[in-house]
Amino acid sequence: MADPIHQFQIVDLLPAVKIGGHEIAFTNSAAFMVVAVGSIAALMLGATSKRAIVPGRMQSIAELSYEFVANTIKSTAGNEGMKFFPFVFSLFMFILAVNLIGLIPYAFTVTTHIIITAALALSVFLTVLVYGFWKHGLHFFNLFVPKGIPIYILPLIVLIEVMSFLSRPISHSVRLFANMLAGHITLKVFASFVTMLTAFGAFGWAGAVLPLGLTVALTALEALVAVLQAYVFAILTCIYLNDAIHPGH
Repeated sequence: MADPIHQFQIVDLLPAVKIGGHEIAFTNSAAFMVVAVGSIAALMLGATSKRAIVPGRMQSIAELSYEFVANTIKSTAGNEGMKFFPFVFSLFMFILAVNLIGLIPYAFTVTTHIIITAALALSVFLTVLVYGFWKHGLHFFNLFVPKGIPIYILPLIVLIEVMSFLSRPISHSVRLFANMLAGHITLKVFASFVTMLTAFGAFGWAGAVLPLGLTVALTALEALVAVLQAYVFAILTCIYLNDAIHPGH
């Protein structure tokens, strides 16, 4: 059976450059992130360049993506949350692009590495902190003091709220990382069953039908998961940003 973990290996594509005693290399992970950003730019800039009154397919996709994220922000953070639209839209489109590109055979799935998902989650966490304190000052701490809580259990509730807040980057990043990693490992395992069974002749070909069908079904499921995980990451970002906008609610 092929090693299901080999697909996540980081490979240097260009010679490493030493800067300040640190080696900086252009890897396959960086390459696919560049491809994802280029694809998003081509979609959003190229498809909307004509601004046709009757949009074509690509322009419709670009406009639907815009409206989908805008409606998500408005439904969770209100109209005031639209100031964060560029940030949330960039996160959603980037995660969606790298997830879908990772489904292409021999491609690399960037979000299967915790360092990438953690960086994205920390960017959200720090944005919430910076904006919350900049906008509300010390009143931002109202986020940890829910209204209507009896005074005798308030210290316990505050402790739970603080711990929950600090754990957000962990849950935010691990959710995306774990779902993409597990899905790709499962796909690789079932695909390996197909190649193994076909080596046993006619009986092997007959036996390979079931794992082949499961592989196709899992690929479709993984495509759905790729979209859902981008949406989940985006909507959680909106919920966290709403706490920075309205810390007392």
